[in-house]
Order: sequence, then C-alpha cells, then structure tokens
Amino acid sequence: MASKERSKFTNPLAEFPREIGVLIFASFFVAVGFGIIAPTIPLFAKSFGVNNAQVGSIISAFAFARFASGLFSGKLVDKFGERLVYTTGVGFVAVSSFAAAFAQNYEQLLIFRAAGGLGSSMFSVAAGSIMLRATDDSKRARAQSLYNSSFLVGMMAGPVIGGFLTAISLRAPLLVYGVLLVVSSAAGGFLLRNSALAARPSEKKAKEAESIREALSSKPYLIALTISFCSASVLFGMSRSILPLFMVEEMKSTAGYLGLGFTISSVIQGLLLIKAGGLSDSRGRKFSALMGTSLLAISVVVLVGTVKPWMFLLSMVIGAFGSIFLSSTAAIVGDVMKGKGGQVIALFQMSGDAGAMVAPIALGFIADHYGFRPAFAVSAGLMFFALLVATKLPETRASHLGQSS
Repeated sequence: MASKERSKFTNPLAEFPREIGVLIFASFFVAVGFGIIAPTIPLFAKSFGVNNAQVGSIISAFAFARFASGLFSGKLVDKFGERLVYTTGVGFVAVSSFAAAFAQNYEQLLIFRAAGGLGSSMFSVAAGSIMLRATDDSKRARAQSLYNSSFLVGMMAGPVIGGFLTAISLRAPLLVYGVLLVVSSAAGGFLLRNSALAARPSEKKAKEAESIREALSSKPYLIALTISFCSASVLFGMSRSILPLFMVEEMKSTAGYLGLGFTISSVIQGLLLIKAGGLSDSRGRKFSALMGTSLLAISVVVLVGTVKPWMFLLSMVIGAFGSIFLSSTAAIVGDVMKGKGGQVIALFQMSGDAGAMVAPIALGFIADHYGFRPAFAVSAGLMFFALLVATKLPETRASHLGQSS
C-alpha cells in the first residue's frame, strides 16, 4: 500500500488513464514550439516591409481561422474520432509552419499562418474531447490542470529557445516549430493507436453524439460559456493588449519590469494549477468558479487604481490565483456532456477564442478615446458579471450528488 502511495506521489499521471499522459506528452511539444515562434512572428512579418497593422493581421488571421473553424473541427471529431483529427490537425499545422518558414512575401506568410489556425482548431478540440471524457468527475479538473500545466511550462521554455534561433535566422524558429509538431503528431498517432476512447466511433455512436442544441439547454453549460468568454477577455485580451501599453506609456515602466510581472504570474500558475484542480474536484465547480471570477475581478480593480508600478505586480499575483481556479471551467463541460460531443467542446473553446479576439479591439477603442482606466473598469465589469453568473452554477459532479458518473 505504501509503495503504491509513493508511486502516485512521484508520478502524478498514475491515477489517470493512459490517454491523459499521451496528450500531455504530445502537446508539450506543441506548446514549446508555439512559445518559440511567438516572439518571432512579428519580427518576421516586419521583415517584409509592412506596417504594424499588417503585422497584427498575421496574428489575428491565425486566431480568426481557429475560431471560424471550431464547429467544423467538432464535426470531424464526432465523425472520425479524436486520434485521427488530433494527428491530422497537428500535422496540418506542421505543414503550414514549414510553408511559412519559406514564405517569400507578406501575403504568403499571411495565408500560411491562417491555414495553421484550422489545424490548431482540429487538434485542440480533439485533445479537449479526450481530456474531458477520459476521466470521471472526481478527477476531471486535476487532469485538465495537468494538461494546462504542461502547456504553460512549454510556453515558458519556448521563448528562450526562440531567442537563440532568431539570432541565427528569422525563419529558423518556424522550421524548428514544424519539426516539434511532426514529433507531436507522430507520437499522438502511435501512442493512441489502440485507444478505444480516441478511436473512430461506430455509426450508432456517431449518431448519438451530443448536439449543440442539447448542450445549450443545459444551465451549467451556458454558465461555462459565459465565464470562458469573460475570463479570456481579461486574461488573453486585456492583459496582452492594453495592459503592456498602460505600463510603458502611463506608468513609465520598462519592458523588463513588465516581463517580471508576467513571469511571476506564470510561476504561480505553474506551481498551483494542479492544486487548484484538486480543489475543484473536492470542493466543487461552483467553489472554483466563484474563487476564480472574484479574484480576477479584484485584480482588474487594482489596475483601475494603479498609481505605482508595484501595484501592477500585486494585480498580476491576484490575477494568477484567479486564473488557476478558472482553468478548471472546462471540467463543467465534461460533467454535463453525454458521450462524444466534439461540437459541444468546440463551442466552449470558441467562447474563449471570441473573448481573446474581441477584447483587444473593444478595449483598445475605449483606451484610445477615454483612457486606460475606463478600459480596465469595463474589464472589471465583465468579471463581476461572470461572478454574478457563477453564483447561479449548480453542482455538476454526479459522483458528489449520489449519482453515477
């Protein structure tokens, strides 16, 4: 018994199905690769002599293609199974990355990066489907947190490697990214080859896949969509667009100080994500939703009143704690899903993508015309609305309601 407990302590994957470990292993390479190219893409685009708006369009094209193809990717998962869609999606991004590395002009780079968005949509929906269906609701949030942690670590390691590669060539990071994606696609395809969970569904099971209409009749699912949109608007919209500008232009901070804040946030998330997932499994999804939305709302309120640079660091710390609780929001979707539901998962992911796409534009407009603080106030209002919605969330863990999971 003691040896078994020690095994679980040393191997956090021991209590989960094999598919969880495979996805974490394969997706880590995707995360490292994405981290490698993240700081390089704008520089590569700029090398073609384009303006800043056109540089931004390269990033937006990938995000928009990913968002627009979400439901299509969900249909593919329901029809062909997660294994095929995952490996094909990652492989598609690999091909688009190699093509982008050899782009001869801005237009080619734009097209190839947009094409990569389709592949990203495919593998992320497929991975999400496996993650949410491979475990019961007593372990689901912890599995999701492990997956998110592997992505976070990969994203943190990537820019360091990307910096060295960029010094060699602006095309080198895209080539290395392509190689890492090939490894991920091959590993996922090989290691999932005998998985019944990720296999192509029978005709009967394909017909039984949960529809979006069924999911939208579920109150917890609608609440999960709302929280996902609002939190992504802040975590990936506000934080990556107007917040850096506010710190540099109004607070007169250096890029290094700004990086320190984001690094502290990442470290906190990396250390505590799994712990937060365990609390979601033991204390409940509502507990996590209330903690996450309230802490993130408070962090943005701090930004509204920021007059000293150190207050930015305080906001980042509070926001990091909020984000680790919100990382298990996807577990709500897994709790209420019935069988395969590729489109159901796709719509959930699209809600977050929509927040990350709309927020930079809307908040940028507010900041340009009324100032940064009103833009932060709107962001805080979004999170308080999410908090209000979270108070209406019923318990979704069947195992904790005396039901079978």
